[in-house]
Amino acid sequence: MAASALFILDLKGKPLISRSYKGDVGLGEIEHFMGALLQREEEGTLTPVLTHGHVHFLWIKHANLYLVATTKKNGNASLVFSFLYKVVEVFCEYFKELEEESIRDNFVIVYELLDELMDFGFPQTTDSKILQEYITQEGNKLETGRSRVPTTVTNAVSWRSEGLRYKKNEVFIDVIEAVNLLVSASGSVVLSEVVGTIKLKVFLSGMPELRLGLNDRVLFELTGRGKNKSVELEDVKFHQCVRLSRFDNDRTISFIPPDGDFELMSYRLHTQVKPLIWIESIIEKFSHSRVEIMVKAKGQFKKQSVANGVEISVPVPSDADSPKFKTTVGSARYLPERNVVIWSIKSFPGGKEHLMRAHFGLPSVEKEEEEGRPPIAVRFEIPYFTVSGIQVRYMKIIEKSGYQALPWVRYITQSGDYQIRTS
Repeated sequence: MAASALFILDLKGKPLISRSYKGDVGLGEIEHFMGALLQREEEGTLTPVLTHGHVHFLWIKHANLYLVATTKKNGNASLVFSFLYKVVEVFCEYFKELEEESIRDNFVIVYELLDELMDFGFPQTTDSKILQEYITQEGNKLETGRSRVPTTVTNAVSWRSEGLRYKKNEVFIDVIEAVNLLVSASGSVVLSEVVGTIKLKVFLSGMPELRLGLNDRVLFELTGRGKNKSVELEDVKFHQCVRLSRFDNDRTISFIPPDGDFELMSYRLHTQVKPLIWIESIIEKFSHSRVEIMVKAKGQFKKQSVANGVEISVPVPSDADSPKFKTTVGSARYLPERNVVIWSIKSFPGGKEHLMRAHFGLPSVEKEEEEGRPPIAVRFEIPYFTVSGIQVRYMKIIEKSGYQALPWVRYITQSGDYQIRTS
């Protein structure tokens, strides 16, 4: 059991559009939602599920809209929230941005989509690529599309259309790893994890079956290959196209892919990661006169690798002025609205060290309140490199016509939430 009705409200709680799926919750019940939300907000006890009488409101906020699902039963809350976020994703695919204006401008399409996304309270077709085959933004196509429901809607493979043809059959595989790191002021690593995603861009004819091979430690142990150069993947999450039973049995990632871009899988590694860009900082504050900042950045990755688009955000006091900078590489700029200095380095090779010095004036009258010192944040991207050492060992493409297809693989490591505290 999922939702009885779905409402889209503006910021004042006024319904813009609604759809009742079961008829057991009156549409007037939504009038109690905003009152319950504001009351909980005032009390500081706001939760994602609110209750008034026998009706439960499950809600999310996106831009200047509230999306609210109502139910009287003890429904599956995680299913409802997954559905609400999927609704946002589908609407964003259709309207570029989901906000009050885009709902008002597209009432007909929104109603069409709400009809297809859910039936009698249960999620149905939620793949935007399939929905776009028969719900289009042109009125005339909308009419002609009504008579022919794509086979994908009733297929076992609802995420891929039949009869696709390409002159050149190719698959592009992106292995992207984001490093989340928190280093204390004393230099010890407080938090360290790698969040990885494998994204595919598929241009394949027909209904191919793909098999992806990774250097997965569990697979290597099952086949007696030992632990050398293998990676232990945790919290693995797959796209719906992956055959989970096959993966559970022999760790084979086997699937019929959707057409175009999609995220095949995500994973997490709770391993101790050596900070890829190490930051040392000295911040000296001379009362009533000036602040001097010295930041040293060192690339602690392989010399043959290069970090691109490096940005180091160094916090400065909110009453600082008259900035002066000196850098051994790149450029520095002061953003007074954020109280930070951004040190930008276009290209940062591994093993190199760079320095940035900043000088700020301080007003003669000091602020009374004691300011907290935010951490230094770092952004970067290192192509052709993964922290975990994950590798795509093979990509087999099997299709009944027997065509040859080319798989292309690219590895990228980038910063996630990467922060270094200052003393």
